[in-house]
Amino acid sequence: MKTPIQGVKGARDFYPEDMAFRYWLYRKLGEVSRLFGYQEYDGPFLEKLELYAAKSGEELVKEQSFVFADRGGEYIALRPELTPSLARMVAARQNDLVFPLRWWSFGPFWRYERPQKGRSREFFQWNIDLMGVNSREADAEMLAIGCTLFQKVGLTSEQVVIAVNDRGLMETELTGLGIPADRLKDVYRLIDRREKMSPESWDTYAAELGLSQIQLDAIKDLMGNQELWKKSPSLSYIFDLLKGLNLLPYFQYDPSIIRGLDYYTGIVFEARDREGGRAIFGGGRYDNLVGDVGGQPTGGLGFAMGDVVIRLLLEKYNCLGDLPVIPAKVLVTLFNQDLVLPAIDAAAQLRNAGIRTEVYPEPAKLPKQFKYADRLKMRYILVLGPDEVSSGMVTVKDLQDGSQQTRPLAEVIALLA
Repeated sequence: MKTPIQGVKGARDFYPEDMAFRYWLYRKLGEVSRLFGYQEYDGPFLEKLELYAAKSGEELVKEQSFVFADRGGEYIALRPELTPSLARMVAARQNDLVFPLRWWSFGPFWRYERPQKGRSREFFQWNIDLMGVNSREADAEMLAIGCTLFQKVGLTSEQVVIAVNDRGLMETELTGLGIPADRLKDVYRLIDRREKMSPESWDTYAAELGLSQIQLDAIKDLMGNQELWKKSPSLSYIFDLLKGLNLLPYFQYDPSIIRGLDYYTGIVFEARDREGGRAIFGGGRYDNLVGDVGGQPTGGLGFAMGDVVIRLLLEKYNCLGDLPVIPAKVLVTLFNQDLVLPAIDAAAQLRNAGIRTEVYPEPAKLPKQFKYADRLKMRYILVLGPDEVSSGMVTVKDLQDGSQQTRPLAEVIALLA
């Protein structure tokens, strides 16, 4: 036997049961997005590398992006995220768009990472963004959207938490430690990697950045200060709004949340599984990005969530239930070659009434056709044998309760529609 050709490492096969989840998730994301007045959009799967090189951060561009040269020699990337594309699209039609702009999307992305449980190189991602306003109310709305998704899929505040921080607050505190403005991005990256590195490696990394032991100790103190948020008027106001919406149990302040992408300017947040700490989604405010890609400066914020981790989480907490893969509601049997046309005609009438209908693809013994319908969990079987055709009737069998009746096709259609 030939050795089967293997799929690309980190890419996934989507069998029908996987598509059932993907479409279920898409519907949930659309429901939540539309509840808050967001419109669906999408960007291209391919972008010029320079779009990400400018603002997303060195690690994303050099280590995590799939990059290739096109036939003209220009470097192109399979999109690792959508926010830069959104900023570019807004800049291109900024004078024609209506602000505040509320957009959402769900589509495929690619990152060259080590495949592991909860992480693949090809994934689907929900992106939701609010642009054209720089207000604490907008920040609270974005946080409320993430919380609403959790409520819609059955995840409680005992199971998940959204950790929030303010980059403006951290900038003030870090500058007060004598860290110059041009080194802040390096320190943000250091903080972002705290949980990804051993304590010894992390201390070594800090020393390589030129931080003194006094500065490093002070940064550690900052990252452990759970009361630091009280020095941020923005966070204080946002938490008050969330409390007024009865959503505060889903939130907590975490000074170690900084987010690795370079373009964040204000609040940053990350949703996590309370048991185990796995990240679910993350995002924040990015007020300079549209200006950086050629448009007029405008406020913006948003977050992104991948499909892999949320599925693991929903399965862990038994929130999915059954996602049946049922291609058709009715199977029309083929009794013999002479009755092919009546069977196909009956199926066409069922479909015209909006009933999902499949015709068995060849004449076969009825037990074989019944078994096929049962294995695919179809609900009804329609039999057109010589007796039915001669009398202008059809026999319909309900596979769920075992009942069977013979009626005119029009009555069956009215019954099943």
